Formats: sequence, C-alpha cells, structure tokens
Amino acid sequence: MSIFRHFAMAMVCLLPLTPLQAAQPSAFTLAVIPDTQNYVDFHNQRAEGFPFDAGDMFLDQMAYVERHLRVHGGPIAFVAAVGDVWQHSPGDVPDPASAARGLRSVPSPLLASAASPKWRDPVLHLELPLAVAGYRMIAGKVPFALVPGNHDYDAVWTDARFPPDATAQIGAGRPNGLGLLLLGGLDLWRESFGDETSFFKGRPWYVSSFHHGADSAVIFEAAGRRFLHLGLEMQPDDAVLDWARGVIARYHGLPTIVTTHQYLRPDGTRGPDTMLRLSVAEPWHNDPEALWTKFIAANDQIFLVLNGHEEGAARRVDLNRYGHKVYQLLSDYQERRQSFRDVAPGDPRTDHFPGVGDGWMRLLEFDLTPGRERVHVRTHSTYYHADAGDLPHYAQWYKAHEHPEMSDEQFLDADDFTLELGDFAKRFPREQAARKTQR
Repeated sequence: MSIFRHFAMAMVCLLPLTPLQAAQPSAFTLAVIPDTQNYVDFHNQRAEGFPFDAGDMFLDQMAYVERHLRVHGGPIAFVAAVGDVWQHSPGDVPDPASAARGLRSVPSPLLASAASPKWRDPVLHLELPLAVAGYRMIAGKVPFALVPGNHDYDAVWTDARFPPDATAQIGAGRPNGLGLLLLGGLDLWRESFGDETSFFKGRPWYVSSFHHGADSAVIFEAAGRRFLHLGLEMQPDDAVLDWARGVIARYHGLPTIVTTHQYLRPDGTRGPDTMLRLSVAEPWHNDPEALWTKFIAANDQIFLVLNGHEEGAARRVDLNRYGHKVYQLLSDYQERRQSFRDVAPGDPRTDHFPGVGDGWMRLLEFDLTPGRERVHVRTHSTYYHADAGDLPHYAQWYKAHEHPEMSDEQFLDADDFTLELGDFAKRFPREQAARKTQR
C-alpha cells in the first residue's frame, strides 16, 4: 500500500487546479463518485499482471476532487459516492445473522470467482486500505457521504430457495438462470466508513445515522442555502425509511438529495437487478419502485436521487405526489476500458480484461441565481483530463457497450445536459445563510 499512499500525496500536491472554476456566491458543484470497485480490485494492479495500477486511477480521481474543494477556493461543496467502493466480498455463505434467520446458500458458478473467503486477505490488505486512502484525501475538508453497494457487504451468496437453473426464465419462478443473490453483514463497511470512524464521528455536518452508518444524513451549506443529503443502503427496509422520514421531519423544508446504490437502470426505468431482487427472498426490503412510491414521491423535500450499480448513464424526471419534479440520475462507468487499449494497443486481452472506469465521474454544477436556477451535469474523466464532449471519439469508445440503441448525439447528451430547476426558489424558500446547522 505504500506506493498508493505515496501516489495519493503526490497527486494532491502537484496537479493543477483545472478545469473547474473558483466558487461563485450563487453556484456550487456536487461531485458524484461512481462505483470504484474495479479501480481497487486487487486483480487490476501490476502485481497481478494488469498493464497498470488501476488503483492509481482511483487516487487520481480523488486528488482531482480534493484540489477543487471549496477549502482551496474551488466549487465542490459536497461529495456523494454511490457504492461498490471495493470489489470482493470475503464470504460466499450467509453471514451469522442471516444464517440465524434460516437463510442457506448453494454453490453458484457466478460466485465461484466473485465472492469467496479466499478474497479476505486481499480485501483487508489492499482493497479496503486503498479505498480508505482515497477518502482520507478529502476527510475533514468537505462534507461527504458514501453508501454501501452489493460488493461492500461481508457476504454475497446464492439463496438455496432460488438456485442456479439454466432452464429458468426471468419472471418464471426464479429471477434468472444464475439464481438469486442475497447480501449480509456490514462489519467491514462499519470499520471503514461507519459512524464511529474518524471520517464522520464528531463532524458537525454528519447529523444522523442508522445501522451504524450504513445509512447517513448530512447537512451541507452552499450558495447561501442548507441542503440535506440522505444516504440509504441498497433496497432499504421499512425501518430505514422510518428513520429517513424522521430526519426529513427534523430538517423540514431543506432541499433534499437521496443517494442509494441500486435504483435507476440504464434504460431509465426503476427496478431491481434481476439477480439482486432482495425483496423476493426477504419481503421487508423495498425495491426501487417501492422506494419511489413509499418514500421519495411522498416527501416533497426530495428533489434529486443519485445511484450507480448498473453500467452506463440514465436520467428521468417524475412528478412527486405534490406535483413537483424529482430528478433521478444513474452514473456508473466501471466497465469502461479505453485506457487499457491506450496502454496496450493491439493486446488480445483488451476485450477480456475487466474495465476499470477510465476516470469518469459526474460533476453537478448548480447555479441558483434567482430566476435561472439550474444544474449543468458534466461527465469528466480525470484520466483523459477532459469532459465527454471534448473527446471526438467518445461515442465510438463507449456507446456500443452501454447504449447501442442511441445515436452519437443522444449518447453524448446522456452525459452532458442541463436540468432546469424552474420551481426551485418557490419550492424551497431561502433560509438565512448564517443559520447554524442543527443537531
């Protein structure tokens, strides 16, 4: 890990403050960190035969965020990470709490190489420390939040009631031929990013948590306003939603952003991953449509929802029960691999190695100037030092894998667009900027 720590420190100190501009009184940027699992995957490092250290790409991304924070005169006022912070779950059988509920596992060809106790040492000694090192770069400098993704659980296993079956069809008794996956245990998450870690304990902006930090509430100030951010675990149960409702009631009237790992799919629909339909096995989970109906649409403060998990980008806008718009954005670039092709042109392994992400992330640039409230969504690569629209081959590189049904123009529009917040000022009357964050 020493090489990664050295790299992290070097990147913060040496890279220039470009291309984001300095903070403006009525503007700020919210940085969205998409799934980072492939960057920190121990397989994707030189020591394992990968052509470069993908971990450096992750640290470069975090260095970019760090040097554009408001504390340095930049515009970034908040950072949201959408989950799958690391790659491997060290267990492929139910965690003790799940086993006590009677859950059992069966062998699965999918998990034979994706989740296993043999990954415990690499997870503990490389993947988690690398992930933690990245967030240490911004710790104490900006309010931020992470949510756990399915890869961040202690155990991922195939439910014995829904085993692999090559003849099964989606919706015909089993979610698909690979069976149904369940998740359990967040001890490693709590040790790394829980509410008792130095990342969050005692921070005045970290105002509430649930399940020891699997769910979190953060208040941040920007453009003369206070915002509430709720980070929710994947397909949260009703107890989580009750906690979140209580937080919203406590901070009544604040514009609220929700981040959860799995919600919007690449086609713009809300629904579970076919292999991770947690509510099938444990009915108390709320799948994305239930999360929308029971919680998001029912709470008028929520105006923005962020998620990752499924490859690509998507957006949709729906009216909540009060007739107000809720903007929903999927951001996940983990399978992008042009960087590998650049480093090893002509290498026959190019299409067989996993993608890493190519440094792509989302920058939500808010302009809350009265009468023109809007959010410009930019997709920026810290590897290519460019926005999506700056690269003439952007669609050629990625469209066929992510959205082959789109034209080049549509594909670029999915990653560079503006959300008009026409009713924002009326919906959220401005507070006194100096009002102290409540506890």
